[in-house]
Amino acid sequence: MAYRALTEQEAVEYVKALPGLFTEGATLVSKEIGDGNLNLVFDIREEATGKSVIVKQALPYARVVGESWPLTVDRARIESEALRLQHKYVPDLVPEVYHFDQELALTVMENVGDHIIMRKGLIEGNRYPLFAKQIGKFLAHTLFYTSDLGANPYDKKALVGTFLNPELCKITEDLVFTDPYENAPTNDFNPLIQKEVEAIWENKPLKLEIAKLKFDFLTRAEALLHGDLHTGSIFITPTSMKAIDPEFAYYGPIGFDIGAVIANLLLNYASQHGLQKDQGERESYREYLLTTVEDVWNEFVSQFVQLWHKQAKERSAHVEGLWQSYVNRLIQDTAGFAGCKILRRVIGLAGVADLNSIEDVQVRAEAERLALAIGEALILGRNNLEESTDITDLVRTVTARFYQEATTV
Repeated sequence: MAYRALTEQEAVEYVKALPGLFTEGATLVSKEIGDGNLNLVFDIREEATGKSVIVKQALPYARVVGESWPLTVDRARIESEALRLQHKYVPDLVPEVYHFDQELALTVMENVGDHIIMRKGLIEGNRYPLFAKQIGKFLAHTLFYTSDLGANPYDKKALVGTFLNPELCKITEDLVFTDPYENAPTNDFNPLIQKEVEAIWENKPLKLEIAKLKFDFLTRAEALLHGDLHTGSIFITPTSMKAIDPEFAYYGPIGFDIGAVIANLLLNYASQHGLQKDQGERESYREYLLTTVEDVWNEFVSQFVQLWHKQAKERSAHVEGLWQSYVNRLIQDTAGFAGCKILRRVIGLAGVADLNSIEDVQVRAEAERLALAIGEALILGRNNLEESTDITDLVRTVTARFYQEATTV
């Protein structure tokens, strides 16, 4: 079947023809639920039983912009293969892929509809006590087993080729590491923070550190990254978590994925300035978020280092002192990438609902200024970080200064 974007009814007929998913003759209904930037997403459900699957089809352009921004549909293959590999290592944390169609750039997968998008849950003020352990496991296992530490060297190099993803990597290279730091046409920010944005464009030490981080992203093929691991790519309940949407998957620096998770927790932290009017509740929730940041890092390190000691295939990995040096560099990478992710979401294309849902544009601008200050501090201060508490102490210091300056204006 030649490529074409499916209608809802065509998606239903396609799924009906796949063996083993639904009972023969079942009445199926479809709803297009895609609210992302790139794809069609159909929820196809059997009315009698409630059983359902997700059908995700890549469009040949960026949905957020339109047909003027063409994109390869090979990203659907990338996503399907990444999901299958991640499911191999952490089956409880990734939806199962049932079917992939190369011609239609279409994946049929498990529906985790009893979960909600984590970003929505954080905006609502929900708490997820198991999240840090779950995402720590996801990061540790998927990154370790696809790296030179946990993979056969021949297999790892073959995987690098499998997950070449130049078009979507170019999006990251531009939108995360380049455009927000100059007057680029893709930028989309609140006019009330023009002064702060222009200061970033003129901040040479900051731009130098970002350039270093970009070159790491370009050149360090450490492990298979999810590539876009924000809170909008995580489905969650109080007891369960599923990582979705790895269409940006490619081989890159491990700190990028960890930094993405931490960045999105801190974006919500900054957004609490406008999301939560009660000061006591705001401070309590912010402390929960900072504790989660610490726990995410600590859980990742604990599980990653255990895998290192027990299963590292590379003989030099067992040289005394190497793992400590590796982890020390990794927290600095993580903080730097987190800072870039924060700045990009405030200045560049495709912001975050955490900030954008603040209705008062003046209050939103204040939250955005705090986010920018946190992002800058993480990038410029990353080489002084050794522990997770160094990250959260830095955030607290920036926040205290932000409110102190606000009261003196």
